[in-house]
Amino acid sequence: MSDATQEKINVFWFLPTHGDGRYLGTTEGGRAVDLPYLQQVALAADNLGYYGVLIPTGKSCEDSWLVASALAPITKRLRYLVAVRPGLQPPSLAARMAATLDRLSEGRLLINVVTGGDPVENKGDGIFLTHAERYQVTREFLTVYSRLLKGEKVDFAGDHIRVEGAEVLFPPVQQDGPPLYFGGSSDEAIEVAASQVDTYLTWGEPPDQVAAKLAVVRQRAEARGRTLSYGIRLHVIVRETEEEAWAAADRLIAHLDDDTIAAAQKIFSRMDSTGQARMSALHQGSREGLRIAPNLWAGVGLVRGGAGTALVGNPQQVAERIREYQALGIENFIFSGYPHLEEAHRFAELVMPLLPLSGKSDRPQQTLNTGPFGETIGGDRRPQKPQQ
Repeated sequence: MSDATQEKINVFWFLPTHGDGRYLGTTEGGRAVDLPYLQQVALAADNLGYYGVLIPTGKSCEDSWLVASALAPITKRLRYLVAVRPGLQPPSLAARMAATLDRLSEGRLLINVVTGGDPVENKGDGIFLTHAERYQVTREFLTVYSRLLKGEKVDFAGDHIRVEGAEVLFPPVQQDGPPLYFGGSSDEAIEVAASQVDTYLTWGEPPDQVAAKLAVVRQRAEARGRTLSYGIRLHVIVRETEEEAWAAADRLIAHLDDDTIAAAQKIFSRMDSTGQARMSALHQGSREGLRIAPNLWAGVGLVRGGAGTALVGNPQQVAERIREYQALGIENFIFSGYPHLEEAHRFAELVMPLLPLSGKSDRPQQTLNTGPFGETIGGDRRPQKPQQ
């Protein structure tokens, strides 16, 4: 993988296992996220040509491994970015789970390494470690986990993890195991990324901030003789006109009140995540000044932890912003939008034709009767494509 600007990009979508709807911070317009709905989103992503889907993790979400196991059999090409949690899972167990799901999905598993940034949630999961200690656990975990998926029999004694004679008897489909994705903005996180993962992920900060962060990661990786790929996590609100897109952004937070925003920000402030602090600094808990860069809006982060920014605009504007991030060396774009089913279709129809997507040749050729051409006119003829 190369740090240079990539000619092709991978576009992911998102499975909203922690809830979905038409508005943020309210039950108004809320939507049941059950297995049939998740199947709809996954099938849409698969059929529309998305590279993969990210499945979130944490106590607010359905378990990502079980969700991926339920959805992989009904999809054909879609990859699943599923979390391993150092400190919650022993590395040998995580390696066996990864090898199994990689085989069951015929090599469509990707791994998202999540260290965790909410001390309150961590304590509920039995983790009473400092920020630095959690990343030490992550380094030890990945040392054992990666060796196991390469087929080694492992003896290891660290400060937090010890195994003797650990091994994975049934190998994964992908050589050396599914690729490792990882995000984090602290110095400890960047050290893990530079030395142990394949793809470094950032949340959707303004391009100048992303460029500065990637420069540090790239330098650290090069010092270790390593080359990473890079990805970004963003929401998206795309409409046929810019005015419609910004109106949709305003509607998304139309039911938010100040008490709800304050409650969310109080939760975020207790976290020891550097990335979350950087996200919160973009809006400072205020509705004012949410347009933080061209076509970049911080409104989602008023009540949503983690990724809190969205690309907002018409198809050409959104595609141009994506190309700006691509020019920084980013080749993996993980998007989501509200509601996730409808926005997956909008983005695929309006923006993806404007992007240099990888894997286009993997998509099945459409036959005469499957379009896309719209509804037959008068039961007699297909509509004609407008002249450009």
